[in-house]
Amino acid sequence: MTALTEQAAHVLLSLYERGQASPVETTQELLSRIEQLNPALNAFCLVDEESALASARESESRWLAWRKHRLTGSSANRPRALEGIPVSIKDLILTRDWPTLRGSKTIDPHQAWTVDAPVTARLREAGAVLIGKTTTPEFGCKGETNSPLTGITKNPWDLQKTPGGSSGGAAAAVAAGLGPLAVGTDGAGSVRIPAAFCGNVGFKPSYGRVPAYPLSPFGSVAHVGPHSMSVVDCALAMNVMKQPDARDWTALPPDASDYLMGLHDGVAGLRVAYSPRLGYVKHLDPAIESALEACALSLEAMGACVESIDPGIEDSLDISFGLWVAGAASLWRGLSEAQREVTDPDFRSEAMSGLDISLKQVHDFNHRRGVLGSTLRQFMTDFDLILTPSTAICAFAIRQAGTAGDYDAQTMLGWTPYSFPFNLSQQPAISFPWSLSPDGLPIGVQLVGPMFGDALVLRAARALETIRPVQRPRMPQHQK
Repeated sequence: MTALTEQAAHVLLSLYERGQASPVETTQELLSRIEQLNPALNAFCLVDEESALASARESESRWLAWRKHRLTGSSANRPRALEGIPVSIKDLILTRDWPTLRGSKTIDPHQAWTVDAPVTARLREAGAVLIGKTTTPEFGCKGETNSPLTGITKNPWDLQKTPGGSSGGAAAAVAAGLGPLAVGTDGAGSVRIPAAFCGNVGFKPSYGRVPAYPLSPFGSVAHVGPHSMSVVDCALAMNVMKQPDARDWTALPPDASDYLMGLHDGVAGLRVAYSPRLGYVKHLDPAIESALEACALSLEAMGACVESIDPGIEDSLDISFGLWVAGAASLWRGLSEAQREVTDPDFRSEAMSGLDISLKQVHDFNHRRGVLGSTLRQFMTDFDLILTPSTAICAFAIRQAGTAGDYDAQTMLGWTPYSFPFNLSQQPAISFPWSLSPDGLPIGVQLVGPMFGDALVLRAARALETIRPVQRPRMPQHQK
């Protein structure tokens, strides 16, 4: 049998149900693999073996009791939705008993850590085995994962390439078989960029679908979503993550639907807007453009109605960058001089840009954001999905924090023009790995749905998965 560390979460649940694997066995194998590979990848900044094994033993007891009752014909509560499934949490998200340092030297790790964020709480309640925290750039400030606190995180497909960011640790961990599920956040592409660069599935739900607390300092562009190596696992995770939490006053009304229902219904009859450049993207890797065309043809062959059309939006790079750095400036104002001295120069550059933004500019950005959102809402009345690349380039070379020069809009987001518009509009979007570049790096395609159309996006991605299963990287020999 394939190693347990390479099994999808839904497959592990099936194995546990039949008694062919156990949560303890899975967790032990996973911890051993993390010990072997994490020094090279730097995907995890915290691993709690003792807590993970204790949680796994509790899950194993539940599965044993359930199987025993089933054999004797007596009734017993079925184990919980993610019983015994290893999950990692991005180090921007609060976890009880573990420090949440947000990739920053400015945060004191020796304070009381007594609160779980909503997503962490829901995962615990569902029986997930929490393994540890994954790396992030400082405050999640960029689309690559490096920081003065945790150093450089690397891509499992090529250790000289970035995994993207800011959920780079989460994506690298899942792609490398260091856990089937990981939780990330996405404020301008931070789930989808690393999913594209690392060749896994990354889902940004509709804003507010997964409750958050505390809310992001970067405002209402920030979503919480899963990473996985399977669309089925993504739906499985979302069923848990979307459960309500009263602490998030911006959350959507509770959604009791099961995202696994209808997941395999295919794309026949769906109206897909095929937009390789969104009407304004000038620079796109030819290999990515070719891959997207092949994906469009595949959707058409499966019965979707694919039309080449742009959604009629303007390039919103300045809007996204302006609102983002205004949030960075707000964080900066709350730091002491001593804290400012130890920040990432890239974050500092963003904050300095934000300090120059006036209230009138913020108002204007939000007005233009409203126009963009309205345009896309109207466009989606004629289409079920938009198909775009996930990013305009494949993974680029790793670099130390602070070596990119002036962290202006182009440096920060110019190479990922397909991600941030859909943070501004708050629509659900998924990055699905479609193929490899001539250099052997993953190429991701993006499916964007209408607001609240989360289940539809997952369904379409699952249709792609049936014809193009997700590939795992061949780990470099010196890591093994």
